[in-house]
Amino acid sequence: MEEKKEKFEDKIQSIESIIQALSQEHISLEESLKLYKEGAEKIKEATSMLEKAEILFQEIKKENLETSDE
Repeated sequence: MEEKKEKFEDKIQSIESIIQALSQEHISLEESLKLYKEGAEKIKEATSMLEKAEILFQEIKKENLETSDE
């Protein structure tokens, strides 16, 4: 079965939820480590999405500059 791709905004929402959960006083060490690992992975994925978007933006910008020079 195909896994649904999570949007950038959804990843940020998940990261915010994880931060809130980690801020709770009654959270166990095991749960803290699980959430930390999950959060770190989501941050990595969100960063990758931003980097890809930046590359695409630069390519579009370059194409537009080249087109306007013609």
